[in-house]
Amino acid sequence: MWYHKHVTEEELRRLLRNGEVLLAGNLRLKIYGTLRCYSGKRMKRENRVFFKHEGEARLLGFRPCKNCWRKNSSLKSV
Repeated sequence: MWYHKHVTEEELRRLLRNGEVLLAGNLRLKIYGTLRCYSGKRMKRENRVFFKHEGEARLLGFRPCKNCWRKNSSLKSV
């Protein structure tokens, strides 16, 4: 898990390009979703964390975003 407030924009771009970041989550609400989710884009930087895969988010106690869950079949299996 990467904390957005501890990652520079350059580091974040590198992580995205290399496929090391696939999901984002809200640290306060314990919700995760896709990087394209409308709800996720509205998150405050200090609350945003990034995950490599869904299992990592679930292991840390995060639940799927309901907006993403409806639209993304890979999140429906959870």
